[in-house]
Amino acid sequence: GEMGTRWGINRTVAQIHALVYMSPKPLPAEEIADTLVVARSNVSNSLKELQGWGIVKRIHVLGDSRDHFECMKDVWEMFRVVLDERKKREIDPTLRMLKECLAEAEKDKTKDEFTEQRLRDLHNFFETTTAWYVQVRQWPTSAMVKFVKLGDKVLKVLGLSG
Repeated sequence: GEMGTRWGINRTVAQIHALVYMSPKPLPAEEIADTLVVARSNVSNSLKELQGWGIVKRIHVLGDSRDHFECMKDVWEMFRVVLDERKKREIDPTLRMLKECLAEAEKDKTKDEFTEQRLRDLHNFFETTTAWYVQVRQWPTSAMVKFVKLGDKVLKVLGLSG
């Protein structure tokens, strides 16, 4: 819950995600509500949000008529899914807004070159990092793990360290 709020996620949503992730078996909503001492309606809304992110899914357990919920277990894939959603919800709209701002700035006869350059720099940053993310998103997990573990060694490979 604490980690989630620091990342801009509702506390209850983060707590439910953590509980379902840590559970060795799928959990029914009632058990989630009882364990976290949270209102059933809050659990329901939070589970819908987590399902919307694609990191929790509803499943059926043989012999039990209730819906149960389980979380993605592969942390690397979960990280990718969360990044995809954040990109879609935060980065993509920012890029669209920057494009609109640049188009407006280009039409303006009394241009403020400083502001226009700052907008262009922001736009280029988001375009470049988004293009990089789209490429890296396709890597197999093993390649991603190796890349991340390389750390500063990447600078040597690129000839950028002394």
